Amino acid sequence: MELQLEYPPTPEGAPLHAQMAVDAARNISQIDLDYTPESLPRVDQIIDRLRRDGASPEQVGESLFAFGCYVGEVFVRHHNGKWRVAAETAMRDISGFPLVMEVAVGKYCNPIGKVFKRLMNGDVDNLEIFYQTFTKVEDEPQPDASSETAPEPEVASQQPKKGLWKRLFGS
Repeated sequence: MELQLEYPPTPEGAPLHAQMAVDAARNISQIDLDYTPESLPRVDQIIDRLRRDGASPEQVGESLFAFGCYVGEVFVRHHNGKWRVAAETAMRDISGFPLVMEVAVGKYCNPIGKVFKRLMNGDVDNLEIFYQTFTKVEDEPQPDASSETAPEPEVASQQPKKGLWKRLFGS
């Protein structure tokens, strides 16, 4: 899919795309977006409306890109996220978009891709949960190597599979 973007898909252009999403939400849907994590359910509402109307990613790709930049700007403003050119990161072969978000050193996510997935898959790709997942502070205690007792087994549904996930996101 080729997008006809008003601004370049660069780290410097991402805030401009995000502002376009804010303006569109206010002017078209009368929804105020204020770049807070609490505003992400409102973006979900907008994407859900597009989904209910039968819009395809090809029809609304530029808007989805802008809303993805908005989600990324929430990371920038509330979690010290940094826009990165995907080709210069470990996500180069899998992101599908020219920009990704670095949420910690060596830990990346793809807010633009997530917005596209939200349109295609619905609530399973919830943006608020996406944000919470990538901003979760890892504060679980590490097992003591000198301990006589074995650590409790991990529940598979609570832990992501290792391998590619670990290499890409460091968790």
